[in-house]
Amino acid sequence: MSPIVAELFGTFLMILLGCGVVANVVLKDTKGHQGGWIVITTAWALAVFVGVSVAGPYSGAHLNPAVTLSVWMIDEIDTSTAISYVGGQFAGAMLASVVVWLCYRPHFDRTQDGATTQAVFCTAPAIRDRPSNFITELVATFVLISTILFFQEPSMQLEETAGVIGLGSIGALPVAFLVWGIGLALGGTTGYAINPVRDLGPRIIYSILPIKPKAGFDASYAWVPVLAPLIGSAIATLLYQMLTSGS
Repeated sequence: MSPIVAELFGTFLMILLGCGVVANVVLKDTKGHQGGWIVITTAWALAVFVGVSVAGPYSGAHLNPAVTLSVWMIDEIDTSTAISYVGGQFAGAMLASVVVWLCYRPHFDRTQDGATTQAVFCTAPAIRDRPSNFITELVATFVLISTILFFQEPSMQLEETAGVIGLGSIGALPVAFLVWGIGLALGGTTGYAINPVRDLGPRIIYSILPIKPKAGFDASYAWVPVLAPLIGSAIATLLYQMLTSGS
């Protein structure tokens, strides 16, 4: 499997399972209706585990433009590769969003609340305070990227993932626990996108799909889960480079 296909397929599986659990918890008349936040965060962690397990050996399992940006900043991939990875991630996320809608279409039809149907696809803050929301997404992504970078040091790297850097470089299970911890600790304010593709790709699909009622694209907030993770990633990477420059 080529690295780009691995990014597409790994992201597809991650978003299918992640957005799928949100649909199961929030949409009307599902078996998992009102399962709660712990169910969502746990299933998202498992979704990351699946995506990383599949894509890790082939691409390093970035599955996230914030990860790709970081790997590009430390000169592990060139610009054209980074762009192709992000393209694969977007394609996988958008395709998965359509499949989630197809699987849960009768339940979307029964759910007569636009904010609820939107929540299946993308994040929205519990309290809309954009500066605070931005900081939360930045900090959460900083934690994600910092952990990945320091764990990929030669003394920490897993033998089976040596030579590839991404979520897969610390192993599927550790990164699943990492995302689970971020969700439980920092996800209550914004829904912890920590991944521009995870939010923007499904958000675009939601705006296109024939779902009624619909909350819309929400452009006034949509930039937060895109820009904040990228800045958090850049800060984490610059700090990593500064702290390891003499080693």
